[in-house]
Amino acid sequence: MGKKLIVTEKPSVAKDYAKILGAKAQGKDFFESERYLITWAYGHLLTLKLPEDLKPEWKTWQMETLPMIPKEIGIKPLPKTHRQLKVIGNLAKRKDVDGAIIATDAGREGEAVGRYIFEWLRFAKPLERLWISSQTEKAVKAGFAQLKPAKNYENLYQSAVARGKSDWLVGLNVTRALTVKYEDSLSAGRVQTPTLNLVAQAQEKMEKFIPTTYYSVALVYGNAKGRLQSKNPQRFKERQEAEDFIAALQGKIGQVTKVEQKTKSQNAPLPYDLTELQQVANSLYQYSAKKTLNLVQSLYETHKIVSYPRTDSKYLPQDLASTMKERLQALAGYDERAKKYLAQGAQVKQKAVFNDKKVTDHYALIPTEERPRSEKLSTDESRIYHLILERFLGLFAEAYQTAKTTAEVQIGSETFVFTQEEVLAAGWKKDATMAKNPLDWQEIKSLKGDFAITKELTSAPRLLSEGTLLAQMEKYNLGTPATRAEIIEKLLKSELMERRGNGLAVTPKGKQLLSLVNPSLASPELTAKWEQSLEAIAQGKEDPKKFLKEIEDATRKLVAEIKESKETYKDFSLTTKVCPECGSQLKERNTRDGKIYLCSNSECNYRRRKEPKVSNHRCPQCHKKMEIIDGKNGAFFKCKFCGITEKIPDKQERKKKLSKQEERRLLKKYSQEEELESPLAAALKAAMKEQ
Repeated sequence: MGKKLIVTEKPSVAKDYAKILGAKAQGKDFFESERYLITWAYGHLLTLKLPEDLKPEWKTWQMETLPMIPKEIGIKPLPKTHRQLKVIGNLAKRKDVDGAIIATDAGREGEAVGRYIFEWLRFAKPLERLWISSQTEKAVKAGFAQLKPAKNYENLYQSAVARGKSDWLVGLNVTRALTVKYEDSLSAGRVQTPTLNLVAQAQEKMEKFIPTTYYSVALVYGNAKGRLQSKNPQRFKERQEAEDFIAALQGKIGQVTKVEQKTKSQNAPLPYDLTELQQVANSLYQYSAKKTLNLVQSLYETHKIVSYPRTDSKYLPQDLASTMKERLQALAGYDERAKKYLAQGAQVKQKAVFNDKKVTDHYALIPTEERPRSEKLSTDESRIYHLILERFLGLFAEAYQTAKTTAEVQIGSETFVFTQEEVLAAGWKKDATMAKNPLDWQEIKSLKGDFAITKELTSAPRLLSEGTLLAQMEKYNLGTPATRAEIIEKLLKSELMERRGNGLAVTPKGKQLLSLVNPSLASPELTAKWEQSLEAIAQGKEDPKKFLKEIEDATRKLVAEIKESKETYKDFSLTTKVCPECGSQLKERNTRDGKIYLCSNSECNYRRRKEPKVSNHRCPQCHKKMEIIDGKNGAFFKCKFCGITEKIPDKQERKKKLSKQEERRLLKKYSQEEELESPLAAALKAAMKEQ
């Protein structure tokens, strides 16, 4: 009986599968059992070829060669992970291997990771697909017992290929055209440019906003306030107007003309999809979209306590109903409510959550059957897990019920509206509070109250936060739950966008970019249409060739418009500082190590730090951390407090430096020697010197 080669997306997943399937490590490259060989990728091992790989003339960035529309792009290995690709290739060639299993992430990108590998290897043996939504032992075993032929996911793969090619055609061509024409690094793309535009639109509304002051009037009766019913909430621009209005009503008796009571029942919200979880985490904890994705990925992959994170569904398939009791049992030691719902028979109150038609590749984010261990979770992981847990437990809770009373009070020709809400049943809103001393409006026929004037200020539209930007991206179908965090990070790294507190703003460079590209590329509508086509390809409803033909035509149009554009460009990164080597202006750039200056002359390699980097090397005099200064003869340490300078040791000198262990050993030795030298010994030594 032959063996099957399993390829996972990460080494950690391969290790977990090896433990579950009883495979043992064979060196550092793979695991093996009687039935399986298990190895891994490091995310993508292959990528689409770059322009210079296809035609020599495309190596140089120049307008004459644009647009670049190759008949076939093809794939190539990534240099850093070439060795691992070779390992997989050698295992695939083994005579005892009679088939392979793609066990990469169950999504569009995971499909591309796995299929690219076996396409590159020209693997001709049977190929199967593992498709699971959680990493628990039970789910993994069930998944391997229900493997599907890889060809069942052909449409998903074609969608991934079409997405990659469309990003290549639009992104590389438009970026090259802008960069060459305006002589600055200007990155544009099919999804990132309309995303940037959404941030710019919100920013423009905020910057154009002019706040205005107005005065509101309320009728106060007991502990309740009734708002003035008016077509214009900003009716009183001056306080005197509000006071004159009150003077005309003062002393009059108000008549209760209408009382309405409505009972409302509200079910708990559905479980999270990834985008809503990122929005809520950003709102509550100011986590970036990328940080939330990394945390929930860790809960899924490392701790195995939540289902697959990169989901766009808030619903569960019907066949998951039978697993709900087991999931509650896993939570019994973590949350008292789980015990309570178990005692009640583990009955899901929200039956609407089970909807096969609204489940796409993956179902909503919910806890798995694995028992959570709070001591193993970081604070950040606990917060995200708690959010997922709350939504899940809400499925078993009773509805939140309220009685809302609306009363209208007429004074002269004016009407004041009182609203009051009483909690009838807290249900899933465990922290819901009852109203204090509610008024019985059915019994009140007339009243005489006081009037209150409040100074108000119209509030400005806010900048988009990462949470509200994610909501906008979802609305316009920009990217997928798996890629949205990455798109936001790319815009920040390319300095087209920046963080301002918890908000996002477009930089001067970003604003210019939006003015230089075709409005259709900056508009979310065009990209949304393309994303819908990619989804249709994944469902087998659209031909990928037709889609790519449309992308090619759009690329030609976009590049032609940049070539013909008469727009001017100002490089806001240019400073007044001059390069000491060639005399050109220096540019300021953000890097991981902080801000740097580099020469604007493309033929000059001069660069230096804007501010000295603080090292871990301590000053020998004041023991504070020293700065690294870039001097004419190379970098050196300098203490800004004492002025002391030191040479930075090279690699060999650092090797010679004592290790901490050696330092402790010598310190112990010399301290022992000092202790042995007693006062008598010191006196004898002094006496000998006198002889």
